[in-house]
Amino acid sequence: MTFEELAKPEVRSQPVYEPGKPIEDVARELGLDPATIIKLASNENAFGTSPLAIAAAQEALGRSEMYPDGGCYRLREKLAKKWQLAPDQFVIGNGSNEILELLGHVFLRPGDEVVMGNPAFIVYKLVTLLFGAKPVEVPLIDHRHDLDRLADAVTEKTRLVFVPSPNNPTGTANTEDELRAFARRMPEHVIVVFDEAYAEYLESPSDLRPLISEGCKVICLRTFSKIYGLAALRVGYGYASSELATLLNRVRQPFNINAIAQAAAVAALDDEAFVSKCRERNLAGLQQLVVGFDAIGLTYVPSVANFVLTKVGDGLQIFHELQTRGVIVRPMGPYGMPEWLRITVGSHQQNEMALRELTAITQ
Repeated sequence: MTFEELAKPEVRSQPVYEPGKPIEDVARELGLDPATIIKLASNENAFGTSPLAIAAAQEALGRSEMYPDGGCYRLREKLAKKWQLAPDQFVIGNGSNEILELLGHVFLRPGDEVVMGNPAFIVYKLVTLLFGAKPVEVPLIDHRHDLDRLADAVTEKTRLVFVPSPNNPTGTANTEDELRAFARRMPEHVIVVFDEAYAEYLESPSDLRPLISEGCKVICLRTFSKIYGLAALRVGYGYASSELATLLNRVRQPFNINAIAQAAAVAALDDEAFVSKCRERNLAGLQQLVVGFDAIGLTYVPSVANFVLTKVGDGLQIFHELQTRGVIVRPMGPYGMPEWLRITVGSHQQNEMALRELTAITQ
């Protein structure tokens, strides 16, 4: 028998996640100078990393012979203080992506259903399929989650509902009142997963902690990959009831977060000035991009995250043409939106270059 024949059916049919292309790959494939290429494809922080986080990571690197703290004690203590919750209400993941998979390990069985918007972060669907569950995709209305329609899709088989706010790839968000009301409507057998990966870009992000204290079955996910600029170190977290966090920690691999990432994340939480500066520069970048899209005559979805979705016609063709000009963006064909591109907010100069090349191609 082949390895393919020995593998579980869920693995044999599992789609493969396609990340944004690295600068080095594009340079090698197209014969370009890496220094002339900009990457606006993966919603990374164009404004760098907190200096406090870099210093802490460098210090931790000097103790690399030691295993990391398997329980992420310092980070959970710091998060507990930030959120005014107990340390045992947190689970730390190798990026918030890992926590999505932990939820599958704990709660999904073959035949279960998972409700999600469409389009939304594609990993929700990938995790669902990996555990033999059925994704139930609910179309967005005006590129925004319609929570009433999500609620209507819930059945006795539903175990998880994913609600990202802001949503990737549309950049739209639901209000705090809408999110709270939705969670309170859910039946006892359903866990609501609020994905808040881009929440720090909001001037007034939703506070969903009251749902936890009320006993609603919810978990909220955050990441250090976006506004904190720690994407390379892969660290994220979830906060929930201590019961739910404990279950997720049971299936979490030991030492899943390396010591350098833990030290950087702890320090990043202290650098509020860096976060504020990134939020302000991101807002300016969003405005720069949409003004440019208006000038070109392109349709776009107003965003509150650190990226903008714009309609360009043949998305894959424009994606390839931009790459030859040194601009890497994200085509939306895998999300069922072949006419669209997702463009991450870059620095002023990067945004200017992206708009200049987009104008040259589309005009």
